[in-house]
Amino acid sequence: MTDNLSRRTYRHRPLVVFVSAMAVLAVVCAVGIVADQRILTGVPIWLKPFKFSVSFVLYGGTLVWLLSLLRRRSRAAEWAVTVVVATGVVEMSIIVGQVIRGTTSHYNQTSALNTVLWQVMGAAIMVLFVAHVVIGVAVLRQPIAGRASRYAIGSGLGLAALGMLVAIPMTLPGQAPAIEGIAGAHSVGVPDGGPGLPLLGWSTTGGDLRIGHFVGLHGMQVLPFVALLLGRFAGGRLDERTRARLLLVVGVGYGAATVLLTWQALRGQPLLRPDTLTLVAAATLAVATVAAATAVLTRHRSSARTVGHRPEGPGEQGRAAPRDGRIVGDERAEVIA
Repeated sequence: MTDNLSRRTYRHRPLVVFVSAMAVLAVVCAVGIVADQRILTGVPIWLKPFKFSVSFVLYGGTLVWLLSLLRRRSRAAEWAVTVVVATGVVEMSIIVGQVIRGTTSHYNQTSALNTVLWQVMGAAIMVLFVAHVVIGVAVLRQPIAGRASRYAIGSGLGLAALGMLVAIPMTLPGQAPAIEGIAGAHSVGVPDGGPGLPLLGWSTTGGDLRIGHFVGLHGMQVLPFVALLLGRFAGGRLDERTRARLLLVVGVGYGAATVLLTWQALRGQPLLRPDTLTLVAAATLAVATVAAATAVLTRHRSSARTVGHRPEGPGEQGRAAPRDGRIVGDERAEVIA
């Protein structure tokens, strides 16, 4: 696995360079948060590029790992990753450039230059989504060792695509505040820049569409991590098929949670102040997920008991007690040992 990872990262050096550059940029932005006292939309001006650079480190690092899983070189996947790198460079250049200029990058149409930069960002995001889908198809077309791993990777890629899609409402006309030159917003029911959670900045007084966006995007890391935990701590008790079914349950539940969080935000509710309807929906989802996982485990135990108590057939009895007394098969190996 290590040799394969080294070979693949060498093949796609731009991706490795991009991830490294984003890691360095995250450190620079962290220093900027402390050293630069400017506030933009209610938070330190360097917070947005910090969050985006960390997100790109996670996303790009996951792509490095996914490319290492391919048994055969996929030019489609490599070209799509190159597109991801290019769009990432464009997006981060605009975000950092706007911070240096002391203004916002998203939804900003207050001048001709800001309008062009925002439109370029919007186009880059759409291109990145298409490239992500191409990468997913290319990866899943190749054999991946283990059904559980395949389910985890496929579900993670799908959840990341869902996370990108649930961000679309931020740019719809209905999200545009009554402020000239502002073409969208991530908050619902309250202006952007109000009170928010520490570091994350998610609104504590209204809905925030960034929550579902964040949760969905990082399903790409969460599902493989869950698969790793299942294999490490339950691999001896659960077979491959059962772990794959559990991952499918987790993936569906995770996707439903992403939609639920987006629905909550669209109704103008803060994450930590859900209404009764949201609580009922969340409880229903939790119960359904636990019930599905329990059903999978019950089926596994039932199958294990059936196999453990299966009676021996005539052929098996004959092999267990040969009439002429000769030592055969495993008995011979046991005697020799």
